Amino acid sequence: MIIEGSDRKKFEKLGASNLLDLALIAPSSYEDRRLYPYLRLSKENAFEAVVKNFYETPKYIKLTLFLKNVNKTLEALIFHPKSYHKRAFTIGKECYITGRVENSYGKVQIFQPKIVDSVGEIIPKYKTPLRSKTVSELMKKYLKRESLSAYGLREEEITVLLNLHFPPPSFSLEDESVRRVLKFVEIYNYMLKLSKKKRVYKASRRIFADPSGFIKSLPFKLTNDQLKAIEDIREDLSKEIAARRVIMGDVGCGKTIVMLAAAFMAYPSKSVLMAPTTVLAKQIYNEALKYLPNFKIALVTNKTKEESLEKYDFLIGTHALLYRNLPKCDLVMVDEQHRFGTVQREMIKKLISKDESTRPHYLQFSATPIPRTMSLIESNLVSFSFIKELPFKKEVTTKIVTKENFKELISHIKREALNDRQTIVVYPLVEESEVIDYLSIEEAKEYWLKNFEGVYVTYGKDREKEDVLEEFAENGKILIATTLIEVGISLPKLSTIVIVAPERLGLATLHQLRGRVSRNGLRGYCFLFTKTPGNERLREFCKTSDGFEIAKLDLKFRQSGDILTGEHQSGKSFKFFDPAEDEKIAKEAKMRVDAFLRKRDKIL
Repeated sequence: MIIEGSDRKKFEKLGASNLLDLALIAPSSYEDRRLYPYLRLSKENAFEAVVKNFYETPKYIKLTLFLKNVNKTLEALIFHPKSYHKRAFTIGKECYITGRVENSYGKVQIFQPKIVDSVGEIIPKYKTPLRSKTVSELMKKYLKRESLSAYGLREEEITVLLNLHFPPPSFSLEDESVRRVLKFVEIYNYMLKLSKKKRVYKASRRIFADPSGFIKSLPFKLTNDQLKAIEDIREDLSKEIAARRVIMGDVGCGKTIVMLAAAFMAYPSKSVLMAPTTVLAKQIYNEALKYLPNFKIALVTNKTKEESLEKYDFLIGTHALLYRNLPKCDLVMVDEQHRFGTVQREMIKKLISKDESTRPHYLQFSATPIPRTMSLIESNLVSFSFIKELPFKKEVTTKIVTKENFKELISHIKREALNDRQTIVVYPLVEESEVIDYLSIEEAKEYWLKNFEGVYVTYGKDREKEDVLEEFAENGKILIATTLIEVGISLPKLSTIVIVAPERLGLATLHQLRGRVSRNGLRGYCFLFTKTPGNERLREFCKTSDGFEIAKLDLKFRQSGDILTGEHQSGKSFKFFDPAEDEKIAKEAKMRVDAFLRKRDKIL
């Protein structure tokens, strides 16, 4: 159903772009104008009335009304009367009125009666930028059974939506079936909108590859999840449509090997992989040299010399890649894309879209899991692969500690140092703050430097941070840092991480930090040093090490961001649907959207 031009601005003011948006604007309340044959105390009542008497004072008007539907005569009071009240309530006038009926000091009275046009129905009230009456008129004009059916909704769902705005006598907004329909229609509508945002491009090259040679050459066995992700990529590369896939895996699940398998399958086409830090780019580069010995591989960072990159099969680097003259690549991979700035993300898009008619295959890798519910929703934009299995069992003890446990904590760190194991202490700030009641790096570093050997200090704005991290990895005992070590650094000897003021960080970030320890099966420890040991989020975090469960908890405590606008930040996007609780509803919506789009495409 087409929205008429005169109504488009009204839809815009309501934040509605289609009829499902309009239908999901639930009334904030209802006015019951049905005529009952009895009085309902302490509620708004509707009456068919005749004015029998009129008495006026400066402060109020007192009316005597005969109420036909209850066959009673009652007194009505209007406080702070206006001049129109005198004209409206003339003696002998017959009218429909509504007013609150109260038993005041043993006397039943009607308070603040007002004349209405009609009775006998339930009137929905809306809290929107438009008048409630205007919204009701839009509902009556556009919400028809056939117009809602065109979106692929079922009869029972349409009935609930129509009842919401045109309520029958038995309708209740508190009915659980009503709430479920609102949840379903909201997420279904959201997925439909996402499907419109999806852009499909012809692949710059169809790649038919067999990864078995690479897999057999490895000196270790891949997990089933790694093999499944590689198979997903193999299928993607063989299609005429350019791939857009996110490979999502928990910390330490072995995503790097999947990246190298993708580059192996793409050969002889060239591949490019961009990582957020030099340390991470170097790590992937070194792994590539080890497991792709026959490839010509280049490392591109701000410190590498300018040269022609045409001779290389696989380019691995940081955002420095965006400023080099790159050869044609049929496979583009980005690790931890969310860690790149807005400008860099736009440049990444240009990197993968030199030719307007075709696109290279595009893979994103992330060690920050999102709940399966959110991936279901996003799958209308991109495909997903999940790597949940770990190559080895990680044993990490997570514990909340306070200043009372400080001596015990220091003893632990000293024991680990004696056993040639490393510790990272993560502080919330670099410099002192009057707002945050925790020590900063600048305030705390003297203690560590004075009492321990092999102490290194770095933070986000430290120009030498990557050199410091590399030197610490080789020779250090204790690293004092901010959350810059959240992603990408591989420290085989790291057994302990202490996170100061963990309540200031999201659970996903805490999980990333914890993931730095026990990378090779080493016994690990994560201590949350806090002044709020009763914090529910932190207690829940200590109970699980599953990144996908952590993501679900993070969603529960922070709520999701808006996928349509690309804002994956905290703040709720939905009024009825709850991503943390309604996975089954999301699954059903996903199936129904896919079926609806297939049917629609056939018709068209």
